[in-house]
Amino acid sequence: MNGIEFRNVTKRYGTDKNGPMAVKGISFEVPVGTLTTILGPSGCGKTTTLRMIAGLESPTSGSIFMGGRDVTTLGPGERNVSMMFQSYALFPHMNVIENVGYGLRMSGVKKDEATVRAREALRGVGLVGFDERLPSELSGGQQQRVALARALVLEPAVLLFDEPLSNLDARLRREMREEIRSLQQRLKLTVAYVTHDQSEALAVSDQIIVMDHGVIAQRGTPEQLYGRPESEFVAGFMGEAMVFPAVAQADGSVTLGPLRLQPRYAVAPGTVKVAVRPEAWDIGALDGLPATLRKSAYLGSFYEYGFDTPLGPVFVVSTDLSRPLAAGTQTTLSLGTHGVSVVPGA
Repeated sequence: MNGIEFRNVTKRYGTDKNGPMAVKGISFEVPVGTLTTILGPSGCGKTTTLRMIAGLESPTSGSIFMGGRDVTTLGPGERNVSMMFQSYALFPHMNVIENVGYGLRMSGVKKDEATVRAREALRGVGLVGFDERLPSELSGGQQQRVALARALVLEPAVLLFDEPLSNLDARLRREMREEIRSLQQRLKLTVAYVTHDQSEALAVSDQIIVMDHGVIAQRGTPEQLYGRPESEFVAGFMGEAMVFPAVAQADGSVTLGPLRLQPRYAVAPGTVKVAVRPEAWDIGALDGLPATLRKSAYLGSFYEYGFDTPLGPVFVVSTDLSRPLAAGTQTTLSLGTHGVSVVPGA
């Protein structure tokens, strides 16, 4: 059974029947007990899609099912859904235990039982002993955990996240995405998760749906989207790939300027595009693409290099810290096997 199912759902804002659509006839499933990330750039329709799952927006057409039940016309309170917002939305005048138990109290649960369940939810997110603190006395990561406990305490059939980590620093983002993924797997939660961060999506997802201008560009596992993108848009969006025109030969190889590569999947002869991620380039090969270093940046565990080549500018990430290159260095670039994808040409 699917926890969430969209069937040809569209969403148009306003009353003009010819107005632009935010979501254009999308269909997908989120299986029970799995985490699906809806990924895409600003304005692609991902947050509108999440709000339609929550019941905060009504589709213009199409149907939405949860657990096999048609919920298209039902409001948020009738869907057994909890949503965790980017802003956390904690009540500043309530302490932690009151914030977490608020939804239970509003649902008619007695105060003593609500307190017990709220305390258990706080234990689940590692906040034992924080009951009496106010949100203003918590760090950003702790506020995040309170908001997560408040969503979990309602024991929803579906849990929704809208850019939940965007207000946190890099270290906390990593810790919290691991926490969310661990809780989702341990409790077998059905989760829809919206983000614009590709690494976040790769880290937490069973399924990724990439959206582009209101349609689904591609859906699949993280490995499928990263390793076998079906379009130039998906290739460019997943992992900062640069896309170059190339030619697929009759013998199955692909030529990219002076470089020849063997794609992992069969490609029909003709014009194609090759998506190359920054980590795929090897520097200093004997027989490669001539390259002149124009700029470099040291980022602790790797260098970022910008090269001029016959193919145009090339961005390279190198973990070779022992031999940093100086601006003006002339070298060659070749391609490894990982991080290179062939996609259909225009």
